Amino acid sequence: MSGARTLAAGLAAALLVVALAWAVPWLRFVLTVATAKGIAVLGILLLLRAGQVSFGHAMYLAIAAYTAAFLAPRIPDAALLLPVAVGLSAAVGLVVGLFVMRYRDIFFGMLNLALSMVFYSLLEKLYSITHGTDGIRLPPLTFAGATLSVEAQSWAVLLSALVLALVAGAAVRVYWSSPLGEALAGIKTREQRLDFLGVPPRLVLLAAYVISAALAGIGGFILAMATRQVTPALAYWTTSGELVFIAVLGGAGSVFGAFLGAAAYELTRVYAAAFVADAWQMILGSVLLLVILFAPGGIWGIGQRLLGRRAAGPGAAATAGEGGP
Repeated sequence: MSGARTLAAGLAAALLVVALAWAVPWLRFVLTVATAKGIAVLGILLLLRAGQVSFGHAMYLAIAAYTAAFLAPRIPDAALLLPVAVGLSAAVGLVVGLFVMRYRDIFFGMLNLALSMVFYSLLEKLYSITHGTDGIRLPPLTFAGATLSVEAQSWAVLLSALVLALVAGAAVRVYWSSPLGEALAGIKTREQRLDFLGVPPRLVLLAAYVISAALAGIGGFILAMATRQVTPALAYWTTSGELVFIAVLGGAGSVFGAFLGAAAYELTRVYAAAFVADAWQMILGSVLLLVILFAPGGIWGIGQRLLGRRAAGPGAAATAGEGGP
């Protein structure tokens, strides 16, 4: 898909989200959360391109969210607070990345998980600072200096999330096409070849890791604005598992897959929890199992195959008729 077509598709998807949020008001919050998680999942996709899976990336969501909660009384404007929160997530990602870059595969994933759980424990135990499991209430933020009503603020958060999603998605596509992005695929296939070419694999993966931490920070900041309640659960291992789940569900090779997977995940969870409250995790697990077994390309892969068959249907049928006995 060319750049212009991709941009047009992204804008169309954003307009569809706005239309759905306007037609069904309760979807506004769900779609905001889905967009935030989709941005964070883009970071997971960067690492997956290198064949690495982080089971602790929720830590960077929590870092940005808690930064917003702590600084909101002093920096109440979202536009000023966002770069601070995301910058801190990226800075912590750089420090952690310098350490975890030594490892690969299961060791990489589990080390990230261990660090995330240490951070979760600190958030839970340092009650005098973080208020423990009670969390911190985020005050309403201003947008361009304007104080908005509750209704207007929910729209502002959704529209901000969509704009950030478009920018992040475009940036990730450009990054994948860059030499660094191509080198990421080299780490997955044959890391030694990069060394022979004079390209340090650790620095390539470190750059992707820092970017992925920043993307998770953007997602965490949006979640904090949407829920206005920041708790240690944001850093818990299940949140990291959700991000990996969404990446597989949507399709690990596509930017659009991250957001399709996030939307499908949130909508399935909402409806499953409403109708089968005691078994919604089983339903989500069954959906993921079916995707893994029958659609390795995820939801995006299914959509591409259906569109391809529809476009090639008549021509394929005619060709088959001409070539038959």
